[in-house]
Amino acid sequence: MSGGTLLRNVRRIGTGGAPADVLVREGRITAVTPASVSDTAGSGRSVEVVDGDGAWVGPGLWDHHTHFEQWSMVRRRVDVSGAESAAAVAEVLADVLRTDPADALTGGALIAYGFRDGMWPDSAHRDLLDHLSRPGGPAPSLPIVVVSGDLHAVWCNGAALARFDPANAAHPTGLLREQDAFDVSTAISTVPDSELDQYVGAAVDAASARGLVGVVDLEMRFGFDRWARRVHGGIDGLRVRSGAYPTDLDAVVDRGLRTGDVAPGTHGLVRMGPFKVITDGSLNTRTAAVDDPYDGVHGDHARGVLAFPEDQVVAMVRRAVAAGLTPAVHAIGDRANSLALDVFEQVGTRGSIEHAQLLRPEDVARFARLGVDASVQPEHAMDDRDVADRYWAGRTDRAFAFADLARAGVRLRLGSDAPVAPLDPWVSMAAAVGRDRDGREAWHPEQRIDRLTAWRASTDGRATIAVGDVADLVLVERDPLAASSDELRAMRVVGTAVDGRWTYRGW
Repeated sequence: MSGGTLLRNVRRIGTGGAPADVLVREGRITAVTPASVSDTAGSGRSVEVVDGDGAWVGPGLWDHHTHFEQWSMVRRRVDVSGAESAAAVAEVLADVLRTDPADALTGGALIAYGFRDGMWPDSAHRDLLDHLSRPGGPAPSLPIVVVSGDLHAVWCNGAALARFDPANAAHPTGLLREQDAFDVSTAISTVPDSELDQYVGAAVDAASARGLVGVVDLEMRFGFDRWARRVHGGIDGLRVRSGAYPTDLDAVVDRGLRTGDVAPGTHGLVRMGPFKVITDGSLNTRTAAVDDPYDGVHGDHARGVLAFPEDQVVAMVRRAVAAGLTPAVHAIGDRANSLALDVFEQVGTRGSIEHAQLLRPEDVARFARLGVDASVQPEHAMDDRDVADRYWAGRTDRAFAFADLARAGVRLRLGSDAPVAPLDPWVSMAAAVGRDRDGREAWHPEQRIDRLTAWRASTDGRATIAVGDVADLVLVERDPLAASSDELRAMRVVGTAVDGRWTYRGW
C-alpha cells in the first residue's frame, strides 16, 4: 500500500451496509465515499485498487490474552486433547512413538499438549508414561511431558522429571501443578531463538489469516525484546503488547518501561504491555481459589490455592502502578476475584482482571464501580461447561457471567488464552454470543452478550471505521453483527491490514 489503496464496493461494519469506497494512505483512512464515486486522479502516486465485491470491512481484531510462544510451539506438539482418560493419553503417545517417533520429538523429548483430567475415570500417573520409556517400551529412557490444556499442570515420566525438574525427581505421581508446572513448561519451551522465531512467524501468519491485527502477549518469559527482534527481522504482521510478571518487575522498572512505551525501531508495532500477577490456579486443575469447596474434593486444597497473600499482591501492584505499569490480575475462582478487586481498591488503580470465571454477585457491581475491565475468554465456557457443572455444582449461574458484567457497565475484552483455546477471534465471539458448540444446547444462555458488545470487545473498543482512523482493517464475507454463532466460527476472512499494509490477502 505504498502509494495508497482504494477499497471499492465494500460495506462498513456497524453502519448499515451501504456500499462505499474506502481510501487508505500512509497507514490511515483518508476518505470514505459512496461506492464508485471515488476520484484518485491527481494524486501523483499510484493507488492500488481492490474490488471488495461487497465484502464487509471493519476495524482489525485483537486477542487480549495470549501466550504466543506457547501457542506457536503447541501447534507442533502431539495433540492429546481428545483423550478421555489417562490410559487413552498413554495409548496415543505409544502409537506416535511406534509409527513416527523422530517427527514427534522436540529437543530429545516427547512433548504433548491438551489433557483435561477433570472428568477422567482414572488418574494421571508417571507409571503410565514410564512404561513407554522402559526397556521394551516404544522409546526407552525418553523424557515424556504432557502439558494440560489449561497450562496449570504437567504430567511427566521419571526421565522428564530428572531432566526438567530435578527437585521433583522423586515426585510420587509425576503430576505437577501451578508453579512447579510453570517451571517445567518454561524448561521444555527453551529452544534456540532462530527456531522459536520460525514457529512464531508461522503462527503470526495464521493469526493474520483470521483477521487479527494485534495481541496482548502474556507469555511468562518477558518478551518485549524478543518481539522487537522479530519485527526487525521481518515478522511484522501483528501489533504486540508484551506483558511482564513479578519475576521481571525489577528489571522492567529499572529500565523505566511503562505500559504503552514503544520498542525502538518497531514503528509502533511492539509496546510495553501490562504487569500481570497470578493470584490463583484454574478450574480444570481444581486450583482456582473458590469460596465453597470443589464438589468431591477434600483436604487442604478443597477450595483451591492462592498464589500469594493479599498484602503481597497489593505491594507488587502498588510498585508496578507507581512505575507506570497497568496491572492485569489473573483471577478465576470467586474467592480470587474478590481478592483481586480488593487489591484494585486498596491501590486505587484501574486495570483488568484476567479470566473472571466465577464471581460473587456483589462483585459484578464492584468491577464497574472500580473501573476494572473483565478480560475474558468465552471459549473456555464451552470447553469447561461439564467440568464446571461437576465441580462448581449449584454455582454455574454466576460462571462466565458475561451478560451480568456487560449489563453492569463493565468493559469486556475478549481473548483466547491461546494455547488454552484456539487463537481465533471468531471462535471467541461465537462462544460469547451463542454459548453453544458442537450441536449442544446453549449453556446458561442468559449469559449471552449481543453481537455489537462482542464485536467491540474484539476490536480494542472500535465499532466501525471512519476517516482519520489507523488503517488496521479486516475484510470478511458477511456482516458479523448479523451472523449466527455457527457463522461466526466459520467466518471467511478476505483480507487483513495493519497500518494500511496487507498482512493477509484471501483473493
